[in-house]
Amino acid sequence: MKDALQLIASEERFSLLHAGRFESDFAADVREGLTAKFKSLPPRWFYDELGSSLFDTICFLPEYYVMRAEAEVLSTFRREIVRSFGPALRLVELGSGTARKTRMLLELLAPPQPSLEYVPIDVDETILERCGADLLAEYPSLRVTAICSDFSKPSVPLSLLPPWRGRTVVLFLGSTIGNLEPEAAVAMLTDLRSSLSPGDALLLGADLRKSPAILEPAYDDSLGVTAAFNRNVLARINRELGGEFDPRLFRHHAFYEESVGRIEMHLVSERAQSIRIAALDLTIDFAAGESIHTESSYKHDYETLTELAARSGFEIERHWTDARKWFTDVLLVAR
Repeated sequence: MKDALQLIASEERFSLLHAGRFESDFAADVREGLTAKFKSLPPRWFYDELGSSLFDTICFLPEYYVMRAEAEVLSTFRREIVRSFGPALRLVELGSGTARKTRMLLELLAPPQPSLEYVPIDVDETILERCGADLLAEYPSLRVTAICSDFSKPSVPLSLLPPWRGRTVVLFLGSTIGNLEPEAAVAMLTDLRSSLSPGDALLLGADLRKSPAILEPAYDDSLGVTAAFNRNVLARINRELGGEFDPRLFRHHAFYEESVGRIEMHLVSERAQSIRIAALDLTIDFAAGESIHTESSYKHDYETLTELAARSGFEIERHWTDARKWFTDVLLVAR
């Protein structure tokens, strides 16, 4: 991999930037979340090496429709989507990962543009390097400016980029926006808007509201992979912070709270117990039935998406959905 990256660097087609330290760390979030009146942990901490592998498996389970639905949107409408971007493009992606779905767009974007810049933003430097090498081998006209950063404040990584004369289009695919509380989603997109010029755009993926009979199995599959994914955050506390959790004593619980339009995932203590976390010099007490709220996944409709766009300094120009209308990718234009 190093030889490949040296070759890329010599051709001046790949660069890797760092946006500095992230806003919070695992230990601080564990302390804050587990000492609160209502215990919680941010879903970002699901994704250590094991957690990421489990999530990759979840994406291919029959109950978990999200990845397939968005892939259908992008494969069906990719020509329309690419036309809506226009020419002279800088393509930025928040939480890029392996850019699996992005390749559907790059296949159409890269050939006609003599020099297309792709800016993947992700917390995993190794994935950025590997993905950069793969993409540049596939697309000879592509330049990759990778930024190692989280995207809670997109203005931070975007501030590292030089001015751009053409249009910037930001990709925020999947349903990650749903993991943010509504006010946090507005704050994050408002911060993104502050780094864009009028006419720049955001292609935002959003999971649409639907029957609990469809939603709940997607977060509580019959094989128990999502349960293992949820419990892994406790194992991560054990591995990294000297915790003494027995994940078997916590039950995975996922349900759709229709009044607020969100799936909630919890880990429910099966009995009263006290858990020591050595690195924090902390003991956490659990009552029987007490839970840790590990994830919210908000589902949207066009009313909530329109409000989100307006409050963040965008307006909806186009949207595309899969055949069952379970998922949408929305083009938001900066006002």
